[in-house]
Amino acid sequence: MIRTMTTVMAAGAALAAAAAPVMAHAAEPVRFASDVFVERFQPAGNGRTARVLERADRLRAGDRVVFVVNWKAQQGREFTVTNPMPRTVSFQGTAQGDEEVSVDGGRSWGQLGDLAVREADGRLRRATPEDVTHLRWRVPGAIAALGAGQMTYRGIVR
Repeated sequence: MIRTMTTVMAAGAALAAAAAPVMAHAAEPVRFASDVFVERFQPAGNGRTARVLERADRLRAGDRVVFVVNWKAQQGREFTVTNPMPRTVSFQGTAQGDEEVSVDGGRSWGQLGDLAVREADGRLRRATPEDVTHLRWRVPGAIAALGAGQMTYRGIVR
């Protein structure tokens, strides 16, 4: 069964919509809600710096963004979540580290270090985070049985 995300809860809706989960393959419905935050650092006194996450209503080149995808599942069956990476954002990593990525629009998948990109002159080079076009997580039945969970990933606005 294919489910598209029905709720996007973020200012900066164009960016959030571009990064919304496009599908979850599962025997039972899976619901999603996404948020996009800008990560800022500010002085916190005593020479320390505080990390602050703000809802993304205005984005500028160089802004660090954090995407949060929350899911709820009715049954404890495994499912797969696929997210496109917005073209205006360069992928930087995930909190879990268990994702697969695509650098060719979702046609092929793997770990970033195992993928290659063909240059305009025909040469192959190792894929970099900036080449990522899609992210995919496989949620095993044991995790799905918890009924809810979250995936997070980071990027930098180009």
